[in-house]
Amino acid sequence: GRIKKAADLVTRGPFMLTYGDGVSDVNLKKLESFHRKRKKIVTMTSVQPEGRFGAIKINKNNKVDSFTEKPKGDGSWVNGGFFVCEPGVFDYIDGDNSIFENEPLEKLASDGQLYTYRHTGFWQCMDSLRDKRVLNEMWDSGKPQWKIWS
Repeated sequence: GRIKKAADLVTRGPFMLTYGDGVSDVNLKKLESFHRKRKKIVTMTSVQPEGRFGAIKINKNNKVDSFTEKPKGDGSWVNGGFFVCEPGVFDYIDGDNSIFENEPLEKLASDGQLYTYRHTGFWQCMDSLRDKRVLNEMWDSGKPQWKIWS
């Protein structure tokens, strides 16, 4: 619903949107170019976050067929939280209680109006104290992967 409150400020599209709780080196110019070529209402950046735990493959007899420590995701792509939107997105948001990740994105997908830009570079969420510590350690190392400016 908070997104719709900005409708009067968006006089023409496209515009960019982010949750503000993700850190990434996504190339915004490439994201915008990808969006413009698709000519749809929303482009969502998708990412494959690193796994937090060791992953095992188990056969029907409970024998471990393979073990991989902290694999890069499980093969699934997830919402990376960086979007390019056309003003038409506001038509998909009912009101203040509308949750963007629920009905609006689901309806945009079912209407064929949602594309994804697959980002394979750095991405890290900042949802917990653990995430904050990880990002601070990267920053303190002097080589944070998301810092692409001088």
